[in-house]
Amino acid sequence: MNPRPPPHAAALRKGRVSETGRPYLLTTVVEGRRPLFADWRIGRLVVAEMRAEQKAGRVESLAWVLMPDHLHWLVSLREGDLETLMRRVKSRSAIAINAALGSEGRIWQKGYHDHAAREEEDLQAMARYVVANPLRAGLVQSLRDYPLWDAIWLP
Repeated sequence: MNPRPPPHAAALRKGRVSETGRPYLLTTVVEGRRPLFADWRIGRLVVAEMRAEQKAGRVESLAWVLMPDHLHWLVSLREGDLETLMRRVKSRSAIAINAALGSEGRIWQKGYHDHAAREEEDLQAMARYVVANPLRAGLVQSLRDYPLWDAIWLP
């Protein structure tokens, strides 16, 4: 028997809008919350795909942190839509990760969470919050000791 999705699940997608020029905080999680990115070399494969999106002009990457089992990415959308962006990053990084690990199968959980930044929100404060995740999680004492983050503003 297939479990039914929550009654509100379809409504979550109905309102999803992608506006170019708008900043978004995107979050996606590794399948089963496996800590794949505890190995920074595996994490750099995801970073390469995020940078490819910026180089192609589809996003401006404002800040990001790759935690052991999830990604937070603050971007300004330049072209396309969020769904295509996330599908491309997750698919390409999954292919690279599976190749590096000699494995196959799902790397990322389905879907992602997005938060469209409102005009009154302070993007620098959002960026500081994003990159401070390793500190709040107790992974490091100093952000300098964490290899998988970046921001256009220093925290």
